[in-house]
Amino acid sequence: MSWKTLDDMDLAGKIVLVRVDINVPVKDGVVTDATRIERIVPTIKDIVAKGGKPVMLAHFGRPKGQVVPEMSLKITVPTLEEKLGQPVTFIEKPSRDEIAALPEGTVVLVENTRFTAMETDNDPKMAQFLASLGDLYCNDAFSAAHRAHASTEGVAKLLPNCAGRLMAQELGALEAALGKPERPVVAVVGGAKVSTKLDLLSNLIEKVDHLVIGGGMANTFLVAKGVEIGTSLAERDMADTAREILAKSETTGCKIHLPVDIVVAGEFAAGAANETLPVDQCPADKMILDAGPATVEALKGVFAECKTLIWNGPLGAFEIEPFHKGTFDAALAAAALTADGKLITVAGGGDTVSALNKSGAAKDFTYISTAGGAFLEWMEGKELPGVAALG
Repeated sequence: MSWKTLDDMDLAGKIVLVRVDINVPVKDGVVTDATRIERIVPTIKDIVAKGGKPVMLAHFGRPKGQVVPEMSLKITVPTLEEKLGQPVTFIEKPSRDEIAALPEGTVVLVENTRFTAMETDNDPKMAQFLASLGDLYCNDAFSAAHRAHASTEGVAKLLPNCAGRLMAQELGALEAALGKPERPVVAVVGGAKVSTKLDLLSNLIEKVDHLVIGGGMANTFLVAKGVEIGTSLAERDMADTAREILAKSETTGCKIHLPVDIVVAGEFAAGAANETLPVDQCPADKMILDAGPATVEALKGVFAECKTLIWNGPLGAFEIEPFHKGTFDAALAAAALTADGKLITVAGGGDTVSALNKSGAAKDFTYISTAGGAFLEWMEGKELPGVAALG
């Protein structure tokens, strides 16, 4: 990868435009999860320490090109100030002169970039305007890097640019996981639908040695193999596609792993009466809600054989007990191998992060990406505009 980092740039006396992702959850006017804000702190502090003046560019919500007061970034200022340990100057309509007049060491936050449609249209005029505000551009928002917007791609092409600390960390972790990984590599892909992850599966079976398919997706593959799955969630119209993926995996040398036993119940509800059965014995009036213990044991064996694990998606309905057990037990096994220095583990995607946090496995994973769409598109092998524009 050819991108530069903050260490490659002379920041002294420079105004540094920093694209960050602080699109955080808010309730009753208060930030309820500051994870994304916490993750940009090293970049902002570094810029200040090196004599630069950081000007943060970010979006918040989906105002669809309109000024929506409830989606003003001003709401994030108290949390930003708390995490950075210094005041943050909020500017609604920025100008170069106003920013330049601020004292050295000032941290600036500009209003929601999506308050104009020019942002999402990647309008050259907006990119030019943003470029006029600063001397350098730093992208620290991997989670927005799959969008070709004025603040993620357009402006990057107009100024000397680099990756922020979080972006560099993320790209390094991803390169280690799929670019030049330690082999063998295993990927765990779960979730409800095969149709939403076709590109992902097609890319992975060319890149990894083992592919574990879980969740509702696994049911579609079971249907493709002629296994009856009762009332379980499945995309029966995707059975032919699933068969094509299974056939392709044989030519690439990627071994696909599906459940060997299942946890079934008559209803999708917490605490529902359930039983564990061999995968081919799902009753006609029951649904599969989790992978069984024998499946998890088999996965532990696969993990132990491998050097690198990439994880996107749960193995079952982890949101409700007791159908969390398959995902949690497998995640904890991967975490233990990581803690022992035997496995590199990289995970990403909303459900995945939630499951790893709830299971207690997250603290031992090598890297967990908070990016959703960008992480998925990277796993699919697609070029991310916000990354491609750096360098």
